[in-house]
Amino acid sequence: MTDFKGSTFTWLGHAVVQITTPKGTEILIDPFIEHNPKYPKSHKLPQKLDLLLLTHGHSDHIADAASVAKKHGPEVVAMVELAGWLKSKGVQRASGMNLGGSYKVKDVTLSMVEARHSTGIDDGSITLYGGEPVGYVITIDGGPVLYHAGDTAAFLDMQLIRDLYSPEIGFLPIGDYYTMGPKGAAIAARYLGLKTVVPIHYGTFPVLTGTPEELEKHLTGSGIEVLKPKPGEALR
Repeated sequence: MTDFKGSTFTWLGHAVVQITTPKGTEILIDPFIEHNPKYPKSHKLPQKLDLLLLTHGHSDHIADAASVAKKHGPEVVAMVELAGWLKSKGVQRASGMNLGGSYKVKDVTLSMVEARHSTGIDDGSITLYGGEPVGYVITIDGGPVLYHAGDTAAFLDMQLIRDLYSPEIGFLPIGDYYTMGPKGAAIAARYLGLKTVVPIHYGTFPVLTGTPEELEKHLTGSGIEVLKPKPGEALR
């Protein structure tokens, strides 16, 4: 059984994840809300967010980033180029990081790690370079070490993430087509040394065909737990 050590995690459909630490720090990752068919419309974000983390510039991850930042007042953390673009859209508190860096905010240490994907920001009629796609390792004081993979394929250097940060709980995409599918995610979970996987980035659109049940099948005998929350269901 997974020990969340006083933290709460809520998957909000697609790659959107909300985290509340034992000390009450509120984190939101990849806000795709208004046009996300899997976002639970009854779910209300906290009035005040502390951190808004963005993995890359595709619209199904940042579509609501500027509006959420302006309404809920978080510090936005993103790759430097993406953070710069958000500042041009009127987001005041946008901190640009880069791969390998770590940053402490309250009771949370953020580490920006590699992802294998493409990136780009749709800005009207043009597509802008959004920097490299990333994932985040989130180390909570007195809590578990989390890994949000963003959009990625499986890659061998996930073992470096294991060796550097020892993540326990991983939010991994399983939908296939645009990211790794269940088999790739199972390999990634083993490379990362995870104890628990929460599948994300599946079922939002017809082309995302991977399922948590397929992931469980590929993890048979590994001892890695697969949690299958519904969008909006809090894990504690």
